Amino acid sequence: MINPLTELMLTAARKAGAEIMQHYKNGVGIERKGDGSPVTIADQNAEDIILEHLASTGIPVLGEESVAAGRIPELGNKFFVVDPLDGTKEFIKQNGEFTVNIALVENGVPIAGVVTAPALNLEFVADEAGAFSVTKAADGADIFLRLQTRSDGPRKVVASRSHGHAALDTLCQELQIEEDISVGSSLKLCLVARGDALLYPRFTPTCEWDIAAGQAILLRAGGVVLKIDGTPLTYGKSDVDFFNPYFVAAADLNIAHKAAQIMQRLVG
Repeated sequence: MINPLTELMLTAARKAGAEIMQHYKNGVGIERKGDGSPVTIADQNAEDIILEHLASTGIPVLGEESVAAGRIPELGNKFFVVDPLDGTKEFIKQNGEFTVNIALVENGVPIAGVVTAPALNLEFVADEAGAFSVTKAADGADIFLRLQTRSDGPRKVVASRSHGHAALDTLCQELQIEEDISVGSSLKLCLVARGDALLYPRFTPTCEWDIAAGQAILLRAGGVVLKIDGTPLTYGKSDVDFFNPYFVAAADLNIAHKAAQIMQRLVG
């Protein structure tokens, strides 16, 4: 169903997730990065596992913990983007809403991605075959269920549980959104890809590793991710330390453009 490289990414994410769950069950030791954000030994161990699995490909890896340690490879036109534990705050709160994210980027665009939420038993993958959620058959074999965005689906917006913004209320009013689903980590993009919500507007900072895998899944499911100026969100932005501008992820281009125009007006 998915190609061998995506299979390797999924295996790496599962191994990293198993390591994370050991720490999740046994207690969390928290440190602080230079910017004050939390990091745990689970983040570091999980990235080591992922790097070990991806090393055989020879493709450069942009990893969150590696960047924090000052290890930034020459990326070129094709590279992996890794967040070994996205949603560290959710991990610390022990609400289960954290993920392992691995994306493959080519010419600035995420073309394949894996997002796993090991505490919730959720897995999402995407490549040229499409976007899928993954479940298990009775014999342990993977079952791939195709994802498709729904522009005529529930008028819901997904937002961050830990990073809200006052402008969200105005956006929801103008787009006649009926419900705000608060959820942590890159699961927000996967919910849009699954057709559970129309859009995910982001009014606060993110880094490339936070959303690359989720963006790959959303794009392959028929969705769109735009900056608030209406142009596509791209990757490899070393000149701004891999930070993303505000963006909107949506079920289709029309919804994305409408939301981006409102967001630009609200936050400039």
